[in-house]
Amino acid sequence: MPVYLRVLLFSAEQGQQSISSQKLADFVGVNSWQIRKDFSYFGDFGTPGVGYNIEKLARQIKKILKLTVVKKAALVGVGNLGSAVLAYPGFKMYSLDIAAAFDISPKKIGRKINNIEIENVTRISTLRRKKISLAIIAVPREAAQKTAEALVKAGIKGILNFSPCYITVPKKVKVITIDIAMDLARLPYYLPSD
Repeated sequence: MPVYLRVLLFSAEQGQQSISSQKLADFVGVNSWQIRKDFSYFGDFGTPGVGYNIEKLARQIKKILKLTVVKKAALVGVGNLGSAVLAYPGFKMYSLDIAAAFDISPKKIGRKINNIEIENVTRISTLRRKKISLAIIAVPREAAQKTAEALVKAGIKGILNFSPCYITVPKKVKVITIDIAMDLARLPYYLPSD
């Protein structure tokens, strides 16, 4: 659904008002029947022969993904990757706002990136008061588990983990781990032999 939403928002930016399941499928790289099947789980959104109203479908997908109100997130670890994440403008498309950033380095604490002041990591406990329920971890592997535990204690319910390790949290907390190096290491397998 987030991929479909991205295509719809891009198409709306291009001035389109409707899109067919075939055109949407071409953008995403799947069959048009897959698009129709995916949407059928949530309701009837299209008109046969006409397609989907982009604005209406985008609104429905945002509702399905619970993105109808802005969700605040915190970033822990403002090194190279964390700084890039903090500066990335694409989160707004999904009604996500990085509203706090934390680091352990005295050289970074107090600096601002994208109008967010980097705070001392010892202030993670303030997240509950700030009504922040999502977090991004971009710390070294050896600090990831301890960071996750502090985030859970501060009321975080969802974590996007960029640290190159898996973290353990209570079942009520959702974690998605993205290991860029590991994912890149999968690509050579799919390349033709030299």
